Amino acid sequence: MQPRRTLLALFAFACLLAALAVSVGIQPSSADADSDLEASTQRAIEEILAEPDLPSAIWGIYVRDLQTGRVVFSRNADKNLIPASNLKLFTTATALDALGTDYRYITRLFFNGASNGSTLIGDLVIKGSGDPTFGSRHEDEDPLETWARELRKLGITRIEGRIIGDDDVFEDNPYAEGWDIRHIATESYAAGAGGLSYNDNLVELSVSGGGGRARVSAEPGGYVDIRNRIGSGRRGAGPFRVNRQVGTNTIELTGRISSSYRGTLRIPIENPTRFTLHAFRDALEAEGIIVSASLIDMDDLNSEPDYDNDEPLLIHLSPPMSEIARRINRRSDNFYAEQVFRTFSEDGTTRGGARRVISFLDRAGVDTEGLSFRDGSGLSRKDMVTPQAIVGLLDHMNRHPARQAFLNSLPEGGGSGSTLRSRLRGVPMRGKTGSLEYVRALSGYLNAPNGRRLAFAIVANNYTTRGGAIASAADRIVRALATGQRVPADEN
Repeated sequence: MQPRRTLLALFAFACLLAALAVSVGIQPSSADADSDLEASTQRAIEEILAEPDLPSAIWGIYVRDLQTGRVVFSRNADKNLIPASNLKLFTTATALDALGTDYRYITRLFFNGASNGSTLIGDLVIKGSGDPTFGSRHEDEDPLETWARELRKLGITRIEGRIIGDDDVFEDNPYAEGWDIRHIATESYAAGAGGLSYNDNLVELSVSGGGGRARVSAEPGGYVDIRNRIGSGRRGAGPFRVNRQVGTNTIELTGRISSSYRGTLRIPIENPTRFTLHAFRDALEAEGIIVSASLIDMDDLNSEPDYDNDEPLLIHLSPPMSEIARRINRRSDNFYAEQVFRTFSEDGTTRGGARRVISFLDRAGVDTEGLSFRDGSGLSRKDMVTPQAIVGLLDHMNRHPARQAFLNSLPEGGGSGSTLRSRLRGVPMRGKTGSLEYVRALSGYLNAPNGRRLAFAIVANNYTTRGGAIASAADRIVRALATGQRVPADEN
């Protein structure tokens, strides 16, 4: 009977423990729940990627739990892929680390000469700092107009001599290796960089229909040579084309528009320094100041102006780097990114910018073997990064002193005025989109159903069909990470 009494005693003790566990609320292991969620998420992603209607592509995906370091999902995570604008994550992170969140560009106006009553006689020199915001249409103030007003308030009515543009803070090459020549000729998103730049290095053309020939005007006027061959009338519109040969400021417009058409084109210009000087002269003359001065790119001088020990006559401060980074990532601004990429370079070159990014990643513990950075915007098809490197960067910035500025630069799902304005609304995520021909990317942070914070990178290359289907699949993968469940294509 002794064994039976022992068994009964053990059974009673087990029942007591079970009752005690219920009474104090002991639940199944959270590790088990996390594993179940992880498995469910992985199945959901695999099912999305296996859908027969999904265009064939090379997918690189990497997802990491930032609390535990566990890999939630991985496919081709160590393969180099073209990241498109996901490269801006590296540019903005490096800028916030190297320059600081409060860094501001300073553009200075110097005067070297003498005054004769209300006339300035000598050299006015604009010393550029690479400021992407200088005269940008995205900013509230036009610094050249402000300077012209200030000079007029000082009683200046005439300027004689030279107006010189100093762009030597950057190398003279405005484009990065691997850019598409079709883009840099006419596309507003592919303006060249410059140490002294104005209005995003774009000329604005206003086009309106009428009877016979369309009307075209430029702002600022007189800098580009417009060859207007656009017909207009009640017969309606036909093909409308814009052509500019790279290396020139001759813009040819051909085709036909309706008589009711009204539109604005923004076209890249050649030689940002002369463009800035031209706009400054216009601003001075608009304030009633007579300009009898030649416009000089400092590269055309035999000797540089001696003004380094002089106090500037006027200065312009940019917004802080935290706001510039926000513009770059939320709106995917290529021009701002290219300017910043050259700014944190030690010599104002794209090569120097790339070295600075690699150095930052090395210090962050990210594997940089084989990575390629040719520009700061991701327009180059010679940029190559791995999904692991993207997540490694995101992981590091999640612990960086500039964490909040970096996070604020990324749009939330459905974020107004951002590249995610029509995507992932209601999903607890922030991320950066990327898009080139045959490239789609989406990387960032999100909160999983168990409250864990994830960093993810999704990059698709080498598809030749609908890019929208690829982007939709990436969005569904993000939703799967946020819910642990597969979202059907028609519900995304």
